[in-house]
Amino acid sequence: MTDPHAEIDVDLDVQEVLLAASQHNIPKLRQLIRSNNSGAENPANVKDTETGYSPLHAAIAACEPDQDEAEQANGVVNGHRDGDEGQSEELMSGRETVKFLLQEGAIWNDLDNNDETPGCMARRLGLTELYDLMVDAGVRAELLLNRLEGYEILGDDDEEEVDVEDDANIVAEQQGDLATGEETHESTIPTTTTTTQEQDPEPNVSNVRYLHSNLTFQDDRLLDDDQNGVMMAWETEIMSKTARKLLPSQGLRVLNIGHGMGIVDGFFQEQSPSVHHIVEAHAEVVATMKQKGWHEKPGVVIHEGRWQDILPKLVEQGEMFDAIYYDTFAESYADFREFLSEQVIGLLDTDGLWSFFNGMGADRQISYDVYQKVVEMDVFEAGFDVSWEDIPVPPLEGEWSGVRRRYWVVDNYRLPICKYMD
Repeated sequence: MTDPHAEIDVDLDVQEVLLAASQHNIPKLRQLIRSNNSGAENPANVKDTETGYSPLHAAIAACEPDQDEAEQANGVVNGHRDGDEGQSEELMSGRETVKFLLQEGAIWNDLDNNDETPGCMARRLGLTELYDLMVDAGVRAELLLNRLEGYEILGDDDEEEVDVEDDANIVAEQQGDLATGEETHESTIPTTTTTTQEQDPEPNVSNVRYLHSNLTFQDDRLLDDDQNGVMMAWETEIMSKTARKLLPSQGLRVLNIGHGMGIVDGFFQEQSPSVHHIVEAHAEVVATMKQKGWHEKPGVVIHEGRWQDILPKLVEQGEMFDAIYYDTFAESYADFREFLSEQVIGLLDTDGLWSFFNGMGADRQISYDVYQKVVEMDVFEAGFDVSWEDIPVPPLEGEWSGVRRRYWVVDNYRLPICKYMD
């Protein structure tokens, strides 16, 4: 029989932690968090049953500016931005409390009952510095997860291995869906929405499932069996600008990985490339390409199969390109990282450019910002510079009818153009 007094005690403990967080009382938080010897949930991640607030939510909500402060854009107070001498004492104490909670293992992308992460809340309230803290926390978590994924197990008696494995479990738990490593075309890098509310189970989005699914071709969209948007016509302006950035003049050599609806390949053709290779893994897409006569277009060579199998053969054959574009469906970030670090260098000419569909975490602004920083680091490590151009995305409310998930909610698409470092 459940002891009602025990439930009341637990609830009081939760409220005590949340109150200390909202008061930015770090000594009290330290006492409450570090006195937790029961092995139960980390007090830094408790949740309020009514609001879904975590301590991070409570600490940030307490910094909400009053009406006069709210009129100052992006946290500008008396001529100063967040972090300057003129900022409020409340904001400074909130910043230190957020830092402390993150150090104690608070989940950076936990959701409240309004579907907001702590960073989403900070952005909505105009708390720029607190938002930046949450973005940096997401970047650290993702970089650690990527490092742990590449860790090789050395043996059961290796203490470091045990520590790393424990760290991996902790990060994966904190990352939510971010840790699955799954991606769709819409997020060439996995989306980062953590779900803490009950939801109906959805089919797992994976490359294997996609490649074995029956596709639905419509004028404005390409869907898989599960009604996931493989590609949609609203992306046309993005593809047009990408193609012209990658092929600024005629007669160049281009490689596109992922044909889909053929939008970007159509724009590549408008630039009259001398060589136009297309890698496509889905048999139905290839069949549709041939029905439309793509194999007869000038310079076009169609490679049917996964790029992991095809690109090494192109390297062996000595094929080189002036431009490379990457736009796959339901692959992992590990696949993307392998592509940019292992394959591009063998196929891209010294003055060439490459890009990818930048849908990374585009179902939430903070996720999009996190992944821009993560990609910048990986691209730099692989020996490339990247520049970004913001492209406004028009309202898409009417685009999602019949599509299982809205994969794009942010206002601007950031078009990446990568080249070898000078």
